Amino acid sequence: MRVPFTLLVICGAISGSATLLPVDAADFLDQGLADPIDPINLVAPPVVIPSAPVKATLSPSDVDEAQDTAPAMTVVPPPKIKTVPSVVRVITGEASWYGPGFFGNRTANGELYQPGTMTAAHRTLPFGTKVRVTNLWNGRSEVIRINDRGPFVHHRVIDLGHGAASSLGLTASGIAQVRLEVLR
Repeated sequence: MRVPFTLLVICGAISGSATLLPVDAADFLDQGLADPIDPINLVAPPVVIPSAPVKATLSPSDVDEAQDTAPAMTVVPPPKIKTVPSVVRVITGEASWYGPGFFGNRTANGELYQPGTMTAAHRTLPFGTKVRVTNLWNGRSEVIRINDRGPFVHHRVIDLGHGAASSLGLTASGIAQVRLEVLR
């Protein structure tokens, strides 16, 4: 007995709210909130008649005035298309980082070594080479520029600058297994 009564109450509530909706909408229309649509305005737009005749010819002074007020044409260079770097070589091994003791010194290519730089030292790669370094322990990856020589520990493949090491998450451990992708 309880289920049919509950069902009856729910059906009554739904049907009662459905009949109230059109009545409420009609009340809004009576208050003048909706403007009636005039079918004549939908067919033809209003005609505008100019108050003064339009000149068909231009005098030389009109041409000079138009040229003086015209904006200067500027040549916009075409957008530069960024090329996706291709991987030339992949190296896997151990990386370390160097930092506070070397801040303010010159790197092998003559740059001043500063905290937070996204640079690294490699034994053989040319200066300016971009390398995507991926920390294999945590998956973090950064593109780093070679600007120094090292590492001087035989089994390591790269020495990262302070900024690169921080970004890759190996400042606390000091070392990590990495994958180097030499980019062109």
